[in-house]
Amino acid sequence: MPDDLTLAPDALLAAPPQKRLPVLLRRAWFALNQAFRQRIAHLDITPDQFSILRWLSEGDPQGLTQRAITDLMASDPNTITSTLSRMEAAGLIARQPHELDRRAHRVTLNPAGRRAFEKARKVAMQLQEQVLSGLPLSRRQRFLEELEILADSCAGALAKPTTKRRQ
Repeated sequence: MPDDLTLAPDALLAAPPQKRLPVLLRRAWFALNQAFRQRIAHLDITPDQFSILRWLSEGDPQGLTQRAITDLMASDPNTITSTLSRMEAAGLIARQPHELDRRAHRVTLNPAGRRAFEKARKVAMQLQEQVLSGLPLSRRQRFLEELEILADSCAGALAKPTTKRRQ
């Protein structure tokens, strides 16, 4: 059987496109993120800010460190610091020095942050229901479980830092 490299150009155009995980995940994420951004714009928060509010509402009542938030968001420290600064200025969160580590800060929800989260959470649940309605009800939970497996596999595929050996 010929591979793609040996097919005539006309045959390549006629061949159905392959489904590729990165393309599909990116397309799904982008569309979902944009739909959510539109639906929560009136709350003056972004999808990333919503995620931070969610982590804070579900996390330790004493708050989370900025490092923990950075890890949970799979982001970089500068981006999280900038996002937290905007959220603090908007009165959604508060940052206090960590009680044990002078270099760290604890981030907690303010009442305005809790209210914004609850409103945005309702929007998020409605959007999730709308998006998942493309699948039969009997397959939705299994799909989410399999997506979690894929997310864990993607995280496990990250290159581990290696140390160079001297020769």
